[in-house]
Amino acid sequence: MSYAQCPKKAGLPREIVKWLQSLELSFYPKNVRRDFSSGYLVAEIFSRYYPQDFPEHSYDKGTSLSAKQRNWSQIERSLQKQNLHLRKEVVDGTIHCKPGAAELLVKEVYTILTNRSIWGVEGPESDFTDQEYQKLLPTLARSTASKAIKNNLRITEIMAKPDISTNQRKAEVILHRHLEHRAAERALNPVKWANLHKQHWPGLQGDVYIYSTSTHIHY
Repeated sequence: MSYAQCPKKAGLPREIVKWLQSLELSFYPKNVRRDFSSGYLVAEIFSRYYPQDFPEHSYDKGTSLSAKQRNWSQIERSLQKQNLHLRKEVVDGTIHCKPGAAELLVKEVYTILTNRSIWGVEGPESDFTDQEYQKLLPTLARSTASKAIKNNLRITEIMAKPDISTNQRKAEVILHRHLEHRAAERALNPVKWANLHKQHWPGLQGDVYIYSTSTHIHY
């Protein structure tokens, strides 16, 4: 059985692709999530419009967390000089390679520098999780609760903010969202879930449904 592949490189609107190509960057971002995370390409893009404030030689092409943090800190200072702003949650999501974050960031940069609007920049806020990808998978191939936390709480996030309580809250949010999503699926397809439990857990004396943080057994 073949499953949908996790989108390592999501597409950008054609208008933005042409714009990026016109900038003659040092390299073209083949993998949007990976190639924009360090901030180097972002600085290079801004340097085409503000060469004095974004000198390319001042930025590190490295991919370590420390290199990313230095680059993005410098980008933030340079943006402030021009009274420009990128949303912190989008920048953080880009640094940690969260799904959809880099794509949204590039759209924001495009809008700032060209004064042209791209649909989606002002749209609903993304939660930068792999939930949309999970929906593409067969039910039994989807993440468990522990896998959902592992997939959506990056090691670089923990390294950047090693505070235990902060990361525990992040894990709790991910877990709560995962359980809510699973509960909604069960509510929409109760017969399907009952059949799955009977096929894969025949020893149970009923069908187990998980709602929020509690488990209910129906006989």
